[in-house]
Amino acid sequence: MSKPLRIGMIGYGFMGKAHSNAYRKLAQFFPELAHRPQLQVLCGRDEAKARAFAETWGYQDVETDWHKLIERDDVDVIDIGTPNKTHRDIAIAAAQAGKWVLCEKPLAMDVAEAEEMTAAVEAAGVPNMVWFNYRRVPAIALARQLVDEKRIGKPFHYRATYLQDWTIAEDVPQGGAALWRLDANAAGSGVTGDLLAHSIDTAMWLNGPITSVVADTETFVKERMHQESGKVEAVGIDDACMFLARFANGSMGTFESTRYARGRKNYNTFELNGADGSVYFDLEDPQYLDFFEYTRAATGDKTEDHLTGWRKIHVTNFEHPYMDRWWVPGCTIGYEHTFIHALADFLAGVEKGEQAQPNFRDALETQRVCDAVLKSAQTRGWVDTGVESVQGAALAGV
Repeated sequence: MSKPLRIGMIGYGFMGKAHSNAYRKLAQFFPELAHRPQLQVLCGRDEAKARAFAETWGYQDVETDWHKLIERDDVDVIDIGTPNKTHRDIAIAAAQAGKWVLCEKPLAMDVAEAEEMTAAVEAAGVPNMVWFNYRRVPAIALARQLVDEKRIGKPFHYRATYLQDWTIAEDVPQGGAALWRLDANAAGSGVTGDLLAHSIDTAMWLNGPITSVVADTETFVKERMHQESGKVEAVGIDDACMFLARFANGSMGTFESTRYARGRKNYNTFELNGADGSVYFDLEDPQYLDFFEYTRAATGDKTEDHLTGWRKIHVTNFEHPYMDRWWVPGCTIGYEHTFIHALADFLAGVEKGEQAQPNFRDALETQRVCDAVLKSAQTRGWVDTGVESVQGAALAGV
């Protein structure tokens, strides 16, 4: 029998759309799941905009105060799609009220907040998840599968980039509903928390804990007009960040992120090089995973010969992660599907009595790395992250 899961969504921006779409589509493509999301309440400060969003997506009611949303008896799940500065208070209150808690990344403004949030959901014993949706790109999930199958072998190098170009113009303001990511008071950090958090989560999921980092950051535009005050104010976020990393398995890592890479819109890449093979992925061409095989995992045979080279795998066959849920082989899926996959994995874990990843504790480990990166950029030296372990993650679609 199906179980209604009544959703209280906080936020009607970009992430509100992505999450709402996942709730609406889940049952059609993962019909075996017992839980059936029901769009119950949309919460946003601007009542007119909240009602318009609720009508578009099919929410039954609207609140303008998240405290009242959490108090409601007709809501089971609190989904936090608001600016980073609000995550802590909402998540802790929701957990204490016994609600399931889903939260956008990064988990918090800093490690101290993330530790409080993690303690709260664990003390309450409520299911929780952080929307690191890129784990659920089929090609990235296939990369994880190749790692688990020992096809990469002993890892040597991990390199990641996350490049965008939307803040280059000096007249782009900071703050407000649309541009809060440029305001340090709302976001906590710039590309480190917004973009590199994704890169770090993916890296540790594929290659294990990052134990130490050395970093540098830059703010190219030092002052911007603030939309809320109307005044020109100092910019406190990092426009660009690059860092070196050491992993617990002995491999080395390089990470680069910026919003000043002209022509790059959402250029999120990684490459992992090991003794037995390598994988490469580019989010702007997400249906492909590049794989170089040097040693066959099953036999141990070396494959270096006149046909040796990278193979480009079109990740659309039914045997690939999640793809048996969608269309015929050769037909691609997109960004929005990764949220459906994340939700499916989360609910599959709940129904099995397991905590699916990435949960708050996983996101806390990513936050530790982010904070270490920012600290290193200030001190200009190596910083230990304090990350000791990273949990694995079952894939409902595999």
